[in-house]
Amino acid sequence: MSETDFKLRPLKLNDISAAMNLSTAEGWNQTESDWALLIKESEGACVLAEQGSTAIGTTTAINYSHQLAWIGMVLVDKAYRGQGVSKALLDNVFKNTSDISIKLDATPAGQQVYRQFDFKDEYLIDRMVNVSLTNSASSDNSGIEPEPVKPENIEDIVASDAAVFGTKREHLVTSLVKEYPDKAWMVRHNNRVTGFVLGRDGNKYHHVGPVSASTIEVARALIAKSLGGLIQKPVVVDVLQDKQALIAMLKSLGFTKQRHFVRMYKGENHFPGITEHSYCICGPEFG
Repeated sequence: MSETDFKLRPLKLNDISAAMNLSTAEGWNQTESDWALLIKESEGACVLAEQGSTAIGTTTAINYSHQLAWIGMVLVDKAYRGQGVSKALLDNVFKNTSDISIKLDATPAGQQVYRQFDFKDEYLIDRMVNVSLTNSASSDNSGIEPEPVKPENIEDIVASDAAVFGTKREHLVTSLVKEYPDKAWMVRHNNRVTGFVLGRDGNKYHHVGPVSASTIEVARALIAKSLGGLIQKPVVVDVLQDKQALIAMLKSLGFTKQRHFVRMYKGENHFPGITEHSYCICGPEFG
């Protein structure tokens, strides 16, 4: 098959079923709600590859505040790999997002591909999984007690996330808080947000993250609170590799490392955020 045998077009909400088939075939964790959020946030930059009426590949590109495009969900059906589909998808996305900064979280295999597109490494992220959480207890968290994130707190969480991530993700944060309120917790000190954790359901695992915190003690308290509602459930957490104290806590609770991702940026890193306060990401599809 040559590149002329397939076509590219915008990925739309009515393509979610086909997109789910592709991600489920890879054993990925996305739900229909995740796909809907990705498509709605992209401003038409998500792309579907089709041969005839068959979906054979996808790429998503979330537009964060017209400053940063977040690339994810680079999927190609196994039967069509090695035939130029992924390159065509990426070329299309990069062309449509050329006026803003671009970032992504790559697998080690993808890392080599993205370097050919002028991507550079930023830092490493460990994917930690627990197929059936049995204990959420952590070591001394200094008496820190997280409280639920309420609708009136969303603006503060958006601002806190923007400072740590590097740019505002208002629709993402708002959607996670409203759709999964039982997974949204925060810590405040002197009426100022010093940390928060969000989460979402998944196709295979409950996903905990993002987690931002002013200290490791705040991060531990947030993680412990979040995990407390997930006993006997499968859980995944994507932790920045330099947060070894948090990784050690997760290992003590039965989590194991499944794989790692590499955060990368194209060209210049205009939105580095504050990595010191970033403990867990929202997943490679959201950053």
